[in-house]
Amino acid sequence: MNPGTERNNRPDPRRGRLDRPRPDRTRRRLDRPRRTALEALRDIDRNGAYANLACHHVIEEQELSGRDAAFVTELVFGTCRMIGSYDDILETASGRALDSLQPDVLDVLRLGTHQLLGMRVPARAAVDTSVALAGNVVGERVTGLVNAVLRKVSQRDLEGWAGKLAGGDEQRYRSLVTGHPQWIIDAFADVLPAGELDDLLAADNAPAEPTLVVRPGLCERQELLDTGAEATRWSPWGAVRPGNPAELPSVRSGRAGVQDEGSQLVCLAVSRVPELTGGRWLDLCAGPGGKSALLRGIAPDHDAYLVANEAQPHRARLVSLALRRYHYSGHRVVTGDGTDLPFDAGSFSLVLADVPCSGLGALRRRPESRWRRWPEDIPELVELQRELLASALRVCAPGGIVAYVTCSPHRDETIGVVSGAESDVEILDAPALLPEVPDCAASTDPRFVQLWPHRHGTDAMFLALLRKN
Repeated sequence: MNPGTERNNRPDPRRGRLDRPRPDRTRRRLDRPRRTALEALRDIDRNGAYANLACHHVIEEQELSGRDAAFVTELVFGTCRMIGSYDDILETASGRALDSLQPDVLDVLRLGTHQLLGMRVPARAAVDTSVALAGNVVGERVTGLVNAVLRKVSQRDLEGWAGKLAGGDEQRYRSLVTGHPQWIIDAFADVLPAGELDDLLAADNAPAEPTLVVRPGLCERQELLDTGAEATRWSPWGAVRPGNPAELPSVRSGRAGVQDEGSQLVCLAVSRVPELTGGRWLDLCAGPGGKSALLRGIAPDHDAYLVANEAQPHRARLVSLALRRYHYSGHRVVTGDGTDLPFDAGSFSLVLADVPCSGLGALRRRPESRWRRWPEDIPELVELQRELLASALRVCAPGGIVAYVTCSPHRDETIGVVSGAESDVEILDAPALLPEVPDCAASTDPRFVQLWPHRHGTDAMFLALLRKN
C-alpha cells in the first residue's frame, strides 16, 4: 500500500471522531456498534471525557437504539471499569510495553479483551470483530498483531489471568478481578465494617440505571411513574427508569432531571433540619445544578431565596440550565471562587457545601475515574475542602446550618475535614433526619450520614450537618 495513502487515512488526533477509511482501504465489514464504542473510548482515553457523556454523545450521533445502544454502553463502561486490569493482561499477552502500541490499536485490544473476559460474546466473534475493527481504523498491517494478542487473551478467563498475574498475592488478585486500584480498596476497607468490602466492590461494578428527579413545584413524580418508571425507595422526588432520560418530555423541558437518589436524600435531610429558617440560602459549589434545583424547589416552603455559586463559568451555565424553569425572582446564579466569597459574614441561614472530591463514591456511574485519581491527589483535595468549609461557616449566620457533602467515603475527605471545624459548630444527628433509610449512619461517627452502593443502591454520599455557634 502506498505510504501516503495509508498516512492520510489514519485517525486525526485533533478531531473528535474517527476518520472514515477510503472506499479502497479495506473490504472488511464495518461493525457500527463496536466502531461507535471505539469512538467513545478514544474520547475518554485521549481527551479526558467522562464515560457517561462520551457514550451518550456517540450513541446519539450514530442514532443507535435498543440492543445496539445497550451493547455500546456495556462495552464502553465495562472497558473503562476494568481498564487497569486489562492493561496488565494485555502487556503480558503481547509481551511488550503498551506505550509501544498505537493508541487506536490499544483501544481496540481493550475493547476486545472486555468482550472476551467481561461479556458473553463468543471468543471467535470477539477476536474476529476486533481484527476487522483494527483493519478498518488503523490498517491491515496491525491485524495480525491484534489477532495474535486477543487469541492469547482468550486462553484464560478473568480469574485465570488474575491468578497468573497475582502469583498468590491475595490483594493483587482482588484488585485485578474487581478492577479497583489497591489504594481505593484500602480506603474503603478503612471505613467499612468487616465483611462488606467485597459486596461494595461488586456493587461498584454493577451498572447503575438512570435515576430521575422531579423539580419540586414544576412536576409531580406521578408523571414519571406514568412512563413506566419505578419510584425510588426513599426519595419522594425520584424515579428509576431504564433507557434514555432525554426521551421524556419532562426531562427535555427541564421540569425533571437526572440525579442519583443519594444526592436527593442529602437534600431531603437538609429540608428536615429542625428550625431551618428562610432568608437566603447558598449552594456554595453548585455545578452542575442538580442539588440547586432541588433546593430551589424546596425554598418556597421555607420562605427562602437561593443563591447558587459556581467557580467555573461553563458549570455555572449548567446550573442556570437546571434552574431555567423556575421564576428568576426566587434565585440567582453567580460565578465566583467558593473560598473567597463576595458576601458579608453571616449572610446565609443555610449553606450547602457539596465540595469537589475524589469521586470515589460514584464509581458505578463514572467507572473511568478510578484510574484517574491517585492517593497523592487526596491531600490537595482535603486542603481545598477545608478552605471551602471555612468559607461556608464564615458566610453562615449564627444559628444557621452548613451541610457538608462529599461523593466520597474516604476518611480524610469526610470526618477528617469536619473534625477540624468542631470547635465552631454543633454537629447535628443527620441520620435521625432520614429514619426511613436503614444503616445510613457512618461507622466513623454515627452523627454523620454515609450512604453506600451495596447497602442503599446509591452513590456513596457523605453528609454532615453543622449548626454554627
